[in-house]
Amino acid sequence: MTFIEALQQHDWLFYGLVIFVGLSVGSFLNVVIYRLPVMMENDWRQQCTEFLELEDTAKETKFSLATPASTCPKCGHKIRAWENIPVISYLLLKGKCASCKTSISAEYPLIETITAIASIIIANHYGVSLQTLSALFFTWALIALTMIDFHKQLLPDSIVFPLLWLGILISLFDTFVNLQTSVIGAMAGYLTLWSIYHLFKILTGKEGMGYGDFKLLAALGAWMGWKMLPLIIVMSSFVGAIIGITMIVFVRHDKNVPIPFGPFLAIAGWIALIWGESITSNWFYF
Repeated sequence: MTFIEALQQHDWLFYGLVIFVGLSVGSFLNVVIYRLPVMMENDWRQQCTEFLELEDTAKETKFSLATPASTCPKCGHKIRAWENIPVISYLLLKGKCASCKTSISAEYPLIETITAIASIIIANHYGVSLQTLSALFFTWALIALTMIDFHKQLLPDSIVFPLLWLGILISLFDTFVNLQTSVIGAMAGYLTLWSIYHLFKILTGKEGMGYGDFKLLAALGAWMGWKMLPLIIVMSSFVGAIIGITMIVFVRHDKNVPIPFGPFLAIAGWIALIWGESITSNWFYF
């Protein structure tokens, strides 16, 4: 019996593996969400310094996804292995640093839990298949993009472009759509928001979204094809409008401070990948 056959015959093994991988990936995504924007800012600073021919007075320290080791931002306590166990370590530490007892953000276990739950939903929907493996990478990338855009209003090319090319690559095997539909979806996704952006800018003189949103919708189009783009745009716009109005009315969010559109695109894209065809068919039925 091969490993794949074992997963197909034993649901507990399949779902247990997905939960374990989901929690572990969620822990890694926490690192990506925090460190990748810092790495980008450091790179931009270095490029500006070189372009302007200025003396770089900043202390050079290697900063990547792997180094330096994670520490408490307040006391510098080095995070030990058992303190990095997804969700469990947060509960054992009661949400506080083991050394100085400073509160740890609940976002860390929340991301780990969401990643595991989203992974289980994917696994339950597609079963043991290439679609599940592909959709898991799709899901994890969208979670990272959602949180980075939420915190920093950035959609890193280092995540978006691989997501786009992976969508086109798997279309060679008709995983979700065929190659032609995927390529057209990528082009249509980019050009749709690009056109809306420029039209909005002509009418209002303001920028309604960033170029990262164009690229993200292109990636979603590459995964699901051009036919799913209207649904993604409608869902993301509807949810974005509701959340935006709610934040302005109840949270007193400054209406001059932009709300990132990337998270709404990502959420709508994830829903469309799993239930898009059902939503569309039911909509036309009713």
